[in-house]
Amino acid sequence: MNKLYFFLIICFLISCKKEVPKTKLPSKKIPAIIITDERTVEIDTALISSFKSETLKQFYTASENKTVWGNLQKRNYILSQLEKSDELGLNPNDYKIKILKQYEGMVDKLSDTELAKYDLMLTRNFEKYITHLYEGKLNPKYLYGNWALEDKSFDINTALVKSFNHNSLDSLVQNVQSKSQTYKQLLKALKLINEFPDDDIKIIETAVKKIALNDTNAALINIKKRLLYWNDMSGKDSLTNIYDKKTFESVKKFQARHGLIPDGIIGFGTFNALNYSKTRRKQQIIANLERWRWYPNEFSENYFIVNIPDYSLKVIEKQDTTVVRKVVVGTSKRKTPVLTSTLKTIVFNPTWTVPPTILKEDVVPAMKRNRNYLKHKNITIYDTAGHEVDPVNWNENKPRSYRYIQSPGYNNSLGLIKIMFPNNYSVYLHDTNHRNYFERNNRSLSSGCVRVENPLELARHILDDPKNWSKDKIDTIIARKKTTHIKITKKYKLYQWYWTAWSENNKLIFRNDIYNLDDDLYSKLRN
Repeated sequence: MNKLYFFLIICFLISCKKEVPKTKLPSKKIPAIIITDERTVEIDTALISSFKSETLKQFYTASENKTVWGNLQKRNYILSQLEKSDELGLNPNDYKIKILKQYEGMVDKLSDTELAKYDLMLTRNFEKYITHLYEGKLNPKYLYGNWALEDKSFDINTALVKSFNHNSLDSLVQNVQSKSQTYKQLLKALKLINEFPDDDIKIIETAVKKIALNDTNAALINIKKRLLYWNDMSGKDSLTNIYDKKTFESVKKFQARHGLIPDGIIGFGTFNALNYSKTRRKQQIIANLERWRWYPNEFSENYFIVNIPDYSLKVIEKQDTTVVRKVVVGTSKRKTPVLTSTLKTIVFNPTWTVPPTILKEDVVPAMKRNRNYLKHKNITIYDTAGHEVDPVNWNENKPRSYRYIQSPGYNNSLGLIKIMFPNNYSVYLHDTNHRNYFERNNRSLSSGCVRVENPLELARHILDDPKNWSKDKIDTIIARKKTTHIKITKKYKLYQWYWTAWSENNKLIFRNDIYNLDDDLYSKLRN
């Protein structure tokens, strides 16, 4: 039996050395732990130190280095939470649940040293669980170069001790989780997908690029199986290879749930979405739950929220959605960054300075072919002294020694307006000279900024002053073609985020993972 204890403890301690907690250490002394249990034992400080955790050391300083989990009800609550952590998209194996349950099964026979080890393991893994619920298991700063989210500080020890002393561990678990509706919809999505049976439907393959109503195609048999499986088609079906009206209507339902144009035509996007298995969709939901734990738990009173893969922007004011807009976002090569910021300025009739990436990949090659390329686009070249440069005298070997500025106007690359907010990526919300892009379903087309549909109406809404900022006044400013900066006095936060799954009205909703982040994130979560 002693060999078993020794083996379990060695395995645990080795795994602990790999842990790099994200949570900041508390800056103030934590409250004393009130222990009322009959059996408590002293914990050797060397044993505490062997866990290599300052957080754990500070927790037990508050208990005067005595065990704290002598209460059966509290232990059972922790074990239950860790065991069913998969219901929240977490991995029970991350919390050594099997080892903990083995200890619990022998708790009355544990020596003082063994009981101390069990106590430490309970605290260590429950704190890890709470921290994962609050801020996620992984840190996006180490995963992505174009994510800028506000830090989430959390004094785990103080929170745990207060809950311990007030017998409110269940409230702690609830309070550390996001209050957002999307997070709740993701938890519901995880529950919904777990209710689906295991699927064994084969991959849908076809030589044709699209299937239309009344077509005949062997792939339709598996397509119908998928539609029946996901409940987009009801009842039974003969599973013929004919694209009939019933299947057509079911495909439109499926397309709508996946953010596709619900036209009933089965093309590349629909084929791709149909070929997701239950397992992969579940992994996608879990990846999105992790992302939402990176985001702030509480929202500002007024805010803009952009869901990059959904190509959408919403304005929320006092918990009410007041504006909804289609947006165009960055391509997979020029991704729109994920960030949190505050709206500061509206610029009417903006100029546009060609950024380095576009200069290198687009402008320089075009200028080498045609020196009048920039002139046709109303872009002026300036040297380092601010003097205008004739395209004929442009030095193609030193293109970065110039500035390239497009004059204001309807055909400016930024359109008629841009909305500025502090960030390290030189991005903003703006109008576009390609207004037909909003009619497309796939709107991953920009160079990183977010282009907004009908932005002048949005500007009037932001300025929130009908008397001073009427439509006529804004139209007059636009007609002058003079760059005009207006400070935004009402505080709006901007949440420019990325999520590809949620639920609505007991239905699973998915979006195309345009930057291919979901599979990789899930893999990292489970490794």
